[in-house]
Amino acid sequence: MLLRHSHTSPFVRKVTVMLHETGLMDHVAIETVDAWAEPAGLTADNPLSMVPTLVLEDGTSLYDSTVICDYLDQQHDGTRMVPAGGDRRWRVLREQALADGMLDCAVLIFVERVRRPQERRWDEWIELKQRAITRSLDMLEQDAAGLAGRVDLGTLSVAVALGYLDLRGAVGPWRDTRPALAAWFAEFAARPSMLATAPPA
Repeated sequence: MLLRHSHTSPFVRKVTVMLHETGLMDHVAIETVDAWAEPAGLTADNPLSMVPTLVLEDGTSLYDSTVICDYLDQQHDGTRMVPAGGDRRWRVLREQALADGMLDCAVLIFVERVRRPQERRWDEWIELKQRAITRSLDMLEQDAAGLAGRVDLGTLSVAVALGYLDLRGAVGPWRDTRPALAAWFAEFAARPSMLATAPPA
């Protein structure tokens, strides 16, 4: 398999953490691409020119991170990263959705601040997305005990989202008023899968 990859994409990081945690990393070749440049190889596999894109051995391509993680969870022999059914399944999927939503907001803030010319920047839009992230962080703080002791697609998605907030500074020092979430993240971020996939400083 071939993973079209970016070192700073949090959605790519979610996939690579999943690969490490499921023991599949050795089955995937990594090709780093600049999706903004719309390279021909990437757009041939994914007309959206977005990463992550996973190209299977038969040439089929999969995207986005949610689809890729679902596929990878069918390819390993360990405990499933998304439970097959029951309340635990919906909890994991809800956490993934919340984390991905936070990432969507953080990426939009980054684009507004860095990619858009300053004279066209929309501060109200940034503040709207920051409020969404803040509410999500507050919810995660309330439920931090429920994250403890688990390694699944829900917890790794949350950890990747928190790491991206640190990378881009989308909402400032989020730990100050969320000690339980900060303590959980400090422990999870020390996992080998997280250390191996940390973006460049």
